[in-house]
Amino acid sequence: MSQMKTSAAQALSVRSLTTSRPAGVDVLRADNASAAIQLLGIVGFALLTAFGAQIRIYLWEVPITLQTVGVYGSGLFLGWRNGFLAQALYLLLGLFAPVFAGDGYGVAYLSGAVSAGYLLAYPVTAMLIGYLSARWNTLAGSTVSMIAGSLLMFAFGVSWLHVAAHHATWQQSIVDGWLRFVPIDLAKIMLIGIGYTGARFLSLRRG
Repeated sequence: MSQMKTSAAQALSVRSLTTSRPAGVDVLRADNASAAIQLLGIVGFALLTAFGAQIRIYLWEVPITLQTVGVYGSGLFLGWRNGFLAQALYLLLGLFAPVFAGDGYGVAYLSGAVSAGYLLAYPVTAMLIGYLSARWNTLAGSTVSMIAGSLLMFAFGVSWLHVAAHHATWQQSIVDGWLRFVPIDLAKIMLIGIGYTGARFLSLRRG
């Protein structure tokens, strides 16, 4: 009996992460999407990430920004490949224009900024979210996908911060580079997840 309950709970858990119902918004991440749609998605989310970087609050070494709205969103809406390309394009723009949260740009900025670890993790973060959300596409599934991507990004960011900021202990790096951001990051994840789920619901294909 206990085994049956465990199996039923696992099945319910998997079903809560996945839905097979197709939605119109899924065309953005479809392998057979037109080149124009894919290009618009990649450029659009790269620019959204750049815009999010301009909204920033400095309370400590790493600023609070809206960049991750573009990062997480690109993985959900564009899928693993184009989500990766959107964030790679964002980093490429940052080599020639001040699209990051700091005042600088270029290779010197990316190699010297204490927040560069987060930036360099953006493409792989979007890729991981896109890969996981290909199957986990409900609100719960999207949330889990973004949390996994968030953990990956903060792992990169904290590791870089620890070295670049010359912190005395890893505890300081973890607190300043991750724990302070957890409530804000979870709020953004929930809002993005609700937005993505709403977009899928509104574009459900019927019949």
